[in-house]
Amino acid sequence: MTNITLASLRNSTTFFNIDDVVTIVNGRKNEEVGFFVPKIFKEEFEKFANSLEKKRKKELLRKVALASKKDIIGDGAISDGIN
Repeated sequence: MTNITLASLRNSTTFFNIDDVVTIVNGRKNEEVGFFVPKIFKEEFEKFANSLEKKRKKELLRKVALASKKDIIGDGAISDGIN
């Protein structure tokens, strides 16, 4: 994987000739800012991103279900009407 600085992204000829996933680095602080995924990897990257999103949502739903299971409605409490 290639590193590229934010300043070098301003040079459009360099930017449009990228055909590999590159790490974008802040040259002054020498820290990673993010990644650039070229169009040739679009389908694979979208599948990967969608799988990560599904995994995150499933984990959130699992936490909600566990919290709901622990929150039992006691005597004299008002139900939400969901059976």
